[in-house]
Amino acid sequence: MKFAPFLLTATAFAHVGSPDVYFDGQAGPYRVYVTVRAPQVIPGVAEIELRIPADGVDVVKITPTPLTGAGAKFAPTPDIATRSAQDPKFYTGSLWMMSSGSWQVRVKVEGSRGEGELRVPVPALAQRTLEMDRTLGGILTGLMVFLAVGMVSIFGAASREGKLAPGLEAPSENVRRARLVMAGTAVAVVAIVYLGGLWWKAEAAGYSRIVYKPLGMKATVEGTALRLALEHTGWFQSSRFDDLIPDHDHLMHLFVVGEGDPERFWHLHPRTISDGVFEQTLPEMPAGRYRLFADIVHRGGLPETMVATVEIPGVAGGELIGDDSGASIAEGYRMTMDDPGTVRVRELKLLTFRLLDPAGRPAEGMELYLGMPAHAAVLRDDFAVFAHLHPTGTVPMASLALARDPANPDPHAGHAMTPAQLPSEVTFPYGFPQTGRYKMYVQMKRAGKVETGVFDIKVVE
Repeated sequence: MKFAPFLLTATAFAHVGSPDVYFDGQAGPYRVYVTVRAPQVIPGVAEIELRIPADGVDVVKITPTPLTGAGAKFAPTPDIATRSAQDPKFYTGSLWMMSSGSWQVRVKVEGSRGEGELRVPVPALAQRTLEMDRTLGGILTGLMVFLAVGMVSIFGAASREGKLAPGLEAPSENVRRARLVMAGTAVAVVAIVYLGGLWWKAEAAGYSRIVYKPLGMKATVEGTALRLALEHTGWFQSSRFDDLIPDHDHLMHLFVVGEGDPERFWHLHPRTISDGVFEQTLPEMPAGRYRLFADIVHRGGLPETMVATVEIPGVAGGELIGDDSGASIAEGYRMTMDDPGTVRVRELKLLTFRLLDPAGRPAEGMELYLGMPAHAAVLRDDFAVFAHLHPTGTVPMASLALARDPANPDPHAGHAMTPAQLPSEVTFPYGFPQTGRYKMYVQMKRAGKVETGVFDIKVVE
C-alpha cells in the first residue's frame, strides 16, 4: 500500500533554523573555539567570535576565502581580531563575504608557543532581502520630493530671471517661458524617478534569484521501504543530483523523529537507487507521523538539510544494520550530561556527556561511530530547529576535508583515534539559536553497538 507524500522545505541551509557555525579545533599548539555568524544577505558581513584558552597569544588573524577554486589560493590581507578588554582570551572580528557559496574563515594564531592555522568552512548564502526601515524610507522619500521640486524651481528661475539685471521684474514672455521650462523639467524629473523605480525593481528581482531556495524532498512509504526523492526549487543551475559527496562514508544521513513521541528516534543512511532518489529499509517502527531531516553535502562543500513529514502505518521491519541506529541504550548502562548551567540563546556552550557502565564507572570498549567519537542531533520541540553535531562542532566533515586539502580530502584527517585512546566522555560545542525546549540525542558506540542518550535542554533569553 502506498501513502501520500508530504512535502516541506527547509527553513535554512545546513541544518534547520540554526545558521551559526560552531567549531572546536587546533591552530597548531592553540585550541580555538570558533563561532561564525554568517551573513543573511550577500554581499554581507560575517561576525567572528574566538575563544583561545591558552596563555601567550600575541595576535589572531582572520581571513575569508572561498572554500575551493582559484579564490581559495589567493587570500586577501588578513584582518586582526580584536581582543576583549574584559576577557583577554576572547576575540572578535568581522569579514566580508562577497558571493554566495561555500566559504572558509582562516584563523591564524601567533604567540609564545609559535604559530598555527585552522580553517572553518562557512555556508554563505543569501537568506532574505532586507526591508528598508520605514523611518529611513520616509526621510529618503521626503528628500527625493524636495530635490525634485528644487530642480523644477531652479530651472524655472534660471529661465525667468537668468539674463535680467538685478532688481528688474521679469517680463511676461519670460514668465511664460519659465512655466514651459518648469513643465518640461517636471516631466523629465518624473521620467527619471519612474525609470529609477524600474531599475530598482529589476535589481531587486535579480537579487531575489540568488536568495537561497533549499532542495525539496518528497517521502513515500511502501511496505518496509521509505523512498526519498529530492526536488529542485530553481536555485541550483543543474537539474541533476550527481554532485553529492560522502560525509562519514554516506551520501545521506537521515534522522527520523516521531511527531507525537520524540523518544522515537532513528539515525539512518539511505542508499542511492537513481539520480536524486534514495531508499531506506525501515526498522520496526510504530504507526504514526514522523519528521524527516536529511543531511547531504555538495561537491563544493555546501551542506544542506532537507525536511519532510510522512505517515508510517507501522512497520514490522528488520534489525538495524551497519551504521544505522535508534534511540536505545544497553541494559544497565546509562548516559549522563554535565550540568550546563543556564543555557542562553546563541551563547556558545560546551555540552559534556558520559557513558557509564552498570557499576557507574566510565564505560570501556568504546569505538568510533562513523569515524568520530560521537554524534548528536539537536531538535526543538516544535521542529523549528534541527542541527547535526560532532565533537568538532556543526561543520560537516566532508566540508572540513575540502578546507584542509581540496585536491585530496580526507574527511577524518586529524580525528582518527584508536580504541585504546577513546574515552567514554564527549563534548559538543554549540549555541542554541532560539529560546524553547530542546531534545538532544547523543550517540556513542561501545562494543559494536550504538548507545543513544536522550536529554532535555531549556534555552532562555
